[in-house]
Amino acid sequence: MAKALTTGDRAPLVVLNDQDGSELRSDQLQGKPLVLFFYPKDDTPGCTMEVCAFRDQYGAFSNLGAVVWGVSGDDAASHQRFAQRHGLPFPLLVDRGNQLRQAFGVPNSLLVVPGRVTYLIDGDGVIRHVFNNLLDGAAHGADALKALQQLTGP
Repeated sequence: MAKALTTGDRAPLVVLNDQDGSELRSDQLQGKPLVLFFYPKDDTPGCTMEVCAFRDQYGAFSNLGAVVWGVSGDDAASHQRFAQRHGLPFPLLVDRGNQLRQAFGVPNSLLVVPGRVTYLIDGDGVIRHVFNNLLDGAAHGADALKALQQLTGP
């Protein structure tokens, strides 16, 4: 696994399919900030709270010009069910071999649980904020929004 990326590092290129099979690429965001959050597993209580927090604040992220993508190692069918069940307005990316997770250096927690880390990446591909908290999934949305507001200014 690569070393954990942090504020000021250049983010790796993101190229993954979403729950509908569409390829999403971070180099096609046309300078928009990207909120990229890694979560352990679809349909678990903490992850459900996390994605719903991003869902509930999605309008604020959009109003600030940001794109929101969630990432886990679950397959497309699982992501589809999860997204539909909770009315998610953003894509969930399929990272089946955990290559993207490894490229960002997202650590496992408790040695076996995939970590929960959110990255705010600016329009130039530089990581501007990192939030790592396995136990408080709901805090990720609020933390990312606050960092985005600071990045974009008043």
